[in-house]
Amino acid sequence: MPTTEAALEEQLSAPSDAVAAALASTTGDIVVLGAGGKVGPTLCRMLRRALDAAGSPRRVLAISRWSDADVRDRLTRWGVEPVTADLADPDAWAGLPDAGAVFFLAGNKFGSTGNQHLTWWMNAVVPGLAASRYRGVPTVVYSSGNVYPFVPPHSGGCSETDPVGPVGTYAQSCLAREQAFAHAAAQWGTPVAIYRLNYAVELRYGVLADIAGKVASGAEVDVTMGAVNVVWQRDSTEWSIRLLEHAAPEPFVLNGTGPETASTRRLAEQFAALLGREAHIVGTEAPEALLSDASRCHALFGYPTVGLAQARAWTAAWIAAGGRQLGKATKFQTRDGRF
Repeated sequence: MPTTEAALEEQLSAPSDAVAAALASTTGDIVVLGAGGKVGPTLCRMLRRALDAAGSPRRVLAISRWSDADVRDRLTRWGVEPVTADLADPDAWAGLPDAGAVFFLAGNKFGSTGNQHLTWWMNAVVPGLAASRYRGVPTVVYSSGNVYPFVPPHSGGCSETDPVGPVGTYAQSCLAREQAFAHAAAQWGTPVAIYRLNYAVELRYGVLADIAGKVASGAEVDVTMGAVNVVWQRDSTEWSIRLLEHAAPEPFVLNGTGPETASTRRLAEQFAALLGREAHIVGTEAPEALLSDASRCHALFGYPTVGLAQARAWTAAWIAAGGRQLGKATKFQTRDGRF
């Protein structure tokens, strides 16, 4: 188990040989759009480490407004080259660097309610600007399992071939993001892969940290969203890079999450046992939840290297030791699409 943030970040960004092989399928510098969020730093560092191990001079260019200067500075120390740009500004795109491969992570989720225009701009218009600027360049687009409707937990979750049914502005705009890149693929032959992720976890944030933190503090755990999928962020990041080998003008869609349908109530009870606390559970499980079937992903890339039980134990130990949290709630309990 990583016991320091430095060790955690080292573990989260460790590349495999398969990552190196995926990168070898492309040429040129790699551009990560929206690199300043929760997933971006891990992705950028894994890309850099894989290229360094291969002795490649290709650059990893991390593009963001960099509202958190500490993240920018850490990426610089890791050999990633930060580029400052406001992707919401249409005039910024012409000055962005060229690329041989692109990862699109930009978006807006929290604060969508009451600020719908920004959410639609960031999640629907900005993807169009990106797709136009990098037309023809292999692109992995981070999307969300929120594009699916809620389903009964016994169903095993929605697969990539199931009909979408986004609930609320955020989820609807995520589907619009996908369609912007699908248009680029049809119009300019851009190789595209769409990665529907829910939910990545590590020790400082995510569904597991949310629940464990509430149990540790004595706060209530709402179990109305009765089940959830999670995946260790290192595994998710590797899978997204390996999607470069599957990007195609007919967009390749992949769900990314762990194999388990985890009970919210059971997670709270397990954390209570691990932390020596009482779980204050409220609500009653609804008959349906937001769940994804990632069996296609596991058939392609294998099962996570850090499973649910291990991630749960690590999270409990981290929180019990007073490990830092990023303070970025997932709001996975939200059922009305109002984030």
